[in-house]
Amino acid sequence: MTDAAPPADTPAPAQPQQGQPAGPGFRILAQYVRDFSFENPRAPESLRIDGKPAIDLGVEMSAQGRPDGLFELDLKLSVKATHENQAVFHVELVYGGLFQLANVQEQDIEPLLLIECPRYLFPFAREIIARATADGGFYPPFMLDPIDFAAIYIARQQQIAQQPVETGQA
Repeated sequence: MTDAAPPADTPAPAQPQQGQPAGPGFRILAQYVRDFSFENPRAPESLRIDGKPAIDLGVEMSAQGRPDGLFELDLKLSVKATHENQAVFHVELVYGGLFQLANVQEQDIEPLLLIECPRYLFPFAREIIARATADGGFYPPFMLDPIDFAAIYIARQQQIAQQPVETGQA
């Protein structure tokens, strides 16, 4: 690395011109483990099973705005592994992020928070689960497959749209 200035013919990074709004975006200000649990109730017998265990995966996301204008997102991942109706391991992780949104239209906030933000948090949460299963004695460690957060969001929106509208009594 040098302290030399770039050559004069090097183009400067694109900056919005004064008076022009910048495009929509977000920044990740913090990432953290809010809650974490790993259980291996049948160790060491659970480490010597034949075949692959059945996996039950749960994914939940919740986002909320804060008074300071930032947004919190919690990505909850639950992995239960069983073999012949007996627990092999159970991992629960709530991995959170603090996000700052910029120039995002009101109608785009929810999809951004529930699709794009968890997409950025997921690799870190996946690594925590893989490391926990490896430290729990499982080889190879359990690696979560990529998750399609857009499909989860769309399915949830469809589920909400199909629910009957409750009418109140006056």
